[in-house]
Amino acid sequence: MRQLSSIETERLQVLTERSVSVTLIQPTSTGLKKSIMDATGIVRDFLLEEKVHDYLSQKQGPDHKIIFPTKLYGNNQVFKSKASLYRPKTKKGDPRIWFTQLKKITKPDDILAIFYFDNHLHVLNLTQLPVNNILESSILSPLKEIINEINTTENFIANELLIKLRAIANKGFIPSMIDADTSVGRTLETLLNIPMNSSKIPDYKGIELKSFRKNKGNRKTLFAQVPDWKLSKFKSSLETLNAFGYQREDDFKLYCTLSAIVRNSQGLKLKIDHNLNWLIGNSDQKAIGDFEVWTLKKLKERLLSKHKETFWIAAISEKVGGKEYFQYKEVEHTKKPIASQFDILIEQGIVTLDHLIKRNSKGGANEKGPLFKIKPNSLNLLFPPSSFYDLL
Repeated sequence: MRQLSSIETERLQVLTERSVSVTLIQPTSTGLKKSIMDATGIVRDFLLEEKVHDYLSQKQGPDHKIIFPTKLYGNNQVFKSKASLYRPKTKKGDPRIWFTQLKKITKPDDILAIFYFDNHLHVLNLTQLPVNNILESSILSPLKEIINEINTTENFIANELLIKLRAIANKGFIPSMIDADTSVGRTLETLLNIPMNSSKIPDYKGIELKSFRKNKGNRKTLFAQVPDWKLSKFKSSLETLNAFGYQREDDFKLYCTLSAIVRNSQGLKLKIDHNLNWLIGNSDQKAIGDFEVWTLKKLKERLLSKHKETFWIAAISEKVGGKEYFQYKEVEHTKKPIASQFDILIEQGIVTLDHLIKRNSKGGANEKGPLFKIKPNSLNLLFPPSSFYDLL
């Protein structure tokens, strides 16, 4: 697919801001003449994610063609269409897609946006259609109506959560439920009646909650993920602790940050092997060298599953009589991180890793992480444009 123009990019961003998840396709001159288009990898992945169609399980030939109801959007009009999803008998059965009446809304090499809603595929022309003007117009058009409906549906739970957060914020400063760094999140979850558990699924009806003290400017935790021990030289957190840990008062522990930019005081650093698609923890001790491994594929899967939708909640913190109090003030609402950016941000030192390992009473090791964190004010490098809400 060709590079998007600035206008096409702007129109795509407008759809993203309204919670419309799309894939893109570029019909060629030959494709329009023959009424055929290649179902590219991004199109196939999109249809699979939306549970519309799985080309991998589809057999070749016309008998196995799938027809799916579709709507095509022009300026203030909509055309009924049908999507043909199939693999021809010729060659290797390369996946194909076509929409009836498509020539009514496109020219060769235009960029088309495809989205799914209400058991229909929907197609609009990003090159030709003034999406911004249509959505901001006071006149209700078919496209504006469907996108408003998507936006309302997608944001129903978010609006419900926002109402609850504003009610909590209006209570003023609330005493911390526990005395710990994690108390800002634990206190909020208690107020929302969310039970404490170690589940990797999002916290509130599919929305992940990440609370932080606004006045500290700390990095934000993205997710926790242990190394792939089968690929790693070290086979447990205990081995990592024994190799690099230190004594602090009554505890033997390893609390440290690993970055791809500089080595820490333990001589540890992150690096990426692009040939293997691995993230590697490396020691400057020659006898140890590379000691822990994560596959980038696994890390990106964790990022996508954990942060499909997230509320990053900023709280003001103050201490009175030795006890901490919180007032929850602001929310940054993000959706669908751009996973391809993740390894770039690691190499730039914007995403780092924290080991939080401590020896337990039985001689083993307890690990709170490893935690992958992102620098303050850097969420816009990993997520599409955010929404911001004041709670007061």
